[in-house]
Amino acid sequence: MKTMLEKIARVVARFEEIEKQMADPEVLADHTKLTELAQERSDLLPLVEAYHAYQRVHQELEDAQEMAAQEDDPDMVALANEEVTRLSKQLEELETQMRSLLVPKDPRDDKNVFIEIRAGAGGDEAGIFAADLLRMYMRYAESRNWKTEIVDENRTGVGGYKEVILAVKGKGAYSRFKYESGVHRVQRVPQTESQGRIHTSTATVAVMPEVEDVEISLDERDLEITTTFSSGPGGQHMQKNATAVRIVHKPTGIAVKVQTERSQTQNKRLAMAIIQTRLQEMEEAKQQAELAANRKAQVGTGERSEKIRTYNYPQGRVTDHRIGFTSYNLPAVMDGDLDPFIDALTIADETEKLAAISQE
Repeated sequence: MKTMLEKIARVVARFEEIEKQMADPEVLADHTKLTELAQERSDLLPLVEAYHAYQRVHQELEDAQEMAAQEDDPDMVALANEEVTRLSKQLEELETQMRSLLVPKDPRDDKNVFIEIRAGAGGDEAGIFAADLLRMYMRYAESRNWKTEIVDENRTGVGGYKEVILAVKGKGAYSRFKYESGVHRVQRVPQTESQGRIHTSTATVAVMPEVEDVEISLDERDLEITTTFSSGPGGQHMQKNATAVRIVHKPTGIAVKVQTERSQTQNKRLAMAIIQTRLQEMEEAKQQAELAANRKAQVGTGERSEKIRTYNYPQGRVTDHRIGFTSYNLPAVMDGDLDPFIDALTIADETEKLAAISQE
């Protein structure tokens, strides 16, 4: 606790320094600098307010303890002890709040995401399961009033996908979807199975936060850009000219095809955004690999090699193996009821980070 309070005291000192700077005439004349300081002040304010409340309650607790020790009147002692109990509980709540506020917020949490789903082991059934996961994520996004769009797809002939990329736009999308990366496993009797035997199939999910153009810049000399005719269900909504765009990033071999937009320019812009996002993810994966040597996250690294969740149809259950959390309402989960899993994973992640802060 002493170490934590020392950390918070440094935050408070920085907060006070910011307030002094914001009163400086030179800073007031610099709109960019003033905006940056105002944002930093806003980020630190909740922790500073909690710390001041902690100091106040701590002093009140000491006063109540002193009164209980010095009073001779039994009624006054009992009253003081009641106050000690109340203030002690309040102090514990403030300590928990401050620890939580000390956990650094992921700067990507508010960003839009691209969710890439690929069929894994299991043949046609794996493709069907990939389609089930796509529907699950779309229904979840719909429940939060987020916009979704399939930006690339490679269908199988049995109503599934070899691979599909879903764009989800909405504030906080990454914060809710980021724990979905990894291998998802399904156990059920496939639609294609005539003997009624239970099969195990997999699909991989990669969740990538949309990056700003300034984060990863692309050199057009590294890109191979081709255009083709859009393919799809057909009908009047599909244009008959070459609007689909395929871009290959030659240094890494990353290839993206986008055909959902009506114009070649729009498809090219979206394909470039996806490549930027994948390159950003690759760079962050390198950094995470270095950090993993010192500290392994409790909820997993999100690498595709990890089997993170099993969907068992005969038993009607869904189990997340990272935290041992199980739901016995599989139909609701497949219909987008993911909040119980996401909430549990978020709490586990924060708990592990808080433990690390306490040990520093």
